[in-house]
Amino acid sequence: MPATPLEVENLSAGYGPTRVLESVSFSVPAGARLAVLGRNGMGKTTLLATLAGQTRRYGGQIRIGETDVTGISSALRARTGLGYVPQARCIFPTLTVEENLFVGLKDRPKSDLQEAYAMFPRLFERKRNLGSQLSGGEQQMLSTARTILGRPSVLLLDEPLEGLAPVICEELMKAFAALANAGDMTILLVEQRIQSALDFADHVIVLERGRVAWRGTPSALVADHDTVERLLGVGGLH
Repeated sequence: MPATPLEVENLSAGYGPTRVLESVSFSVPAGARLAVLGRNGMGKTTLLATLAGQTRRYGGQIRIGETDVTGISSALRARTGLGYVPQARCIFPTLTVEENLFVGLKDRPKSDLQEAYAMFPRLFERKRNLGSQLSGGEQQMLSTARTILGRPSVLLLDEPLEGLAPVICEELMKAFAALANAGDMTILLVEQRIQSALDFADHVIVLERGRVAWRGTPSALVADHDTVERLLGVGGLH
């Protein structure tokens, strides 16, 4: 399915009695790339998990295109077009790369595995290897490719570059950009490598204590030195 817009309105959520997100609102146009930034512990991962239906929601609405997915399960959200690649690389360690990818195909023919191999040639080279035999970067590629094979219209990526070598990071970001450029997916990226996120995104929100503290374009954020220092604690962005 083609990319669809994402609308989030007054979203409050957390875990059990603990509220992490408070009245978060933003929208992402179809095919756009949103970077979600902020210091550690400010609610970035909780935001993606909430969009995927994996936290306790206290209020607010989530719409994918014309569909209100607020009250439906994670599985139904996936069928509606939401793809989620969590920070933990959720692969099946005792299955081969190819077997892991089969899971992502859903009802599509096996020949469509070639899409994953075209995006990440390393996976083709290691298709008979077990998930447990892959490097961290290869596991991230596998987790991402398996989700993408389901052809989501909105893709959530939670720190996909964490702990990876620069050459692998570059490969992953190139793949994400290709998906966005093709108009196939609306992409939300949570990433601690701020420069990589800004190079990728066309929209940015910055979270502070579970609220949207800043929103705008990457170039506007780079030019706002005070905000960068106050909300992100870094300098020297360009």
